[in-house]
Amino acid sequence: MQNLEVIYEDNHIIVVKKEPNIPSQADKTEDIDMLTIIKQYLKERYNKPGNVYLGLVHRLDRPVGGVMVFAKTSKSASRLSDQVREKIFKKKYLAVVDGKFEQTTGILEDYLYKDERNNISKVVSKDKKGAKLAKLDYEVLTYNQVKNLSLVKVNLHTGRHHQIRVQLSHANHSIFGDQKYGTRGKGKQIALWAYELTIQHPITKEEMTFKCLPESNGTWCILKDVKNIIWKCQNHIWKFKNKILWAKTHFLYKKTKICINLW
Repeated sequence: MQNLEVIYEDNHIIVVKKEPNIPSQADKTEDIDMLTIIKQYLKERYNKPGNVYLGLVHRLDRPVGGVMVFAKTSKSASRLSDQVREKIFKKKYLAVVDGKFEQTTGILEDYLYKDERNNISKVVSKDKKGAKLAKLDYEVLTYNQVKNLSLVKVNLHTGRHHQIRVQLSHANHSIFGDQKYGTRGKGKQIALWAYELTIQHPITKEEMTFKCLPESNGTWCILKDVKNIIWKCQNHIWKFKNKILWAKTHFLYKKTKICINLW
């Protein structure tokens, strides 16, 4: 059984940590994927006979790790998919990129074209057939002068294929370890992480935010340079506005409770 870290779970949704290099769903490689791993977890944990329903409502690129939510019912899947289309569903990323930015905050707007045959995207003229607007904003959290690397927080306004990777590369700040679009870190793990996910619960309609940081080692040791980047203690949490909650975290089927004051 593949190890699975569950951040939050109820009767309607399950939120998990996706490890890098695991596909969100089955692909031509036939490697183990997140859908299969979570279905197996649900089947074993709740002794479910036969097939287990699990809805995929969003994806992360295979080499990227971070927070993902899956639907445990078709109703939840439909409502979460609606949130993606209506841009209620929000994801934020951390990336370690090449070089120093001239501005600590900014917006990138480009037109991207997806090359289906080679599974890559590139910046093109807006007049090119098939080009789609891509927009994101970024904030530089810290810069390591010795390594000439910046840690940036990225907020997506659109959800294009390989968008963050392509736009940052086009801006001459390619992500460290990006084997397709990068200039540094060949053979290394890509330093891109989906650290925050905000949704409306598909049943209760409460706004929920889930956060998860990568381990502060390797390329991600740059996280140590930033205090209070997301929250003081390195725990997985979810929050409702202006409340103090008991957060339940599952580590390989083991439950622990953490009391967190959410601002």
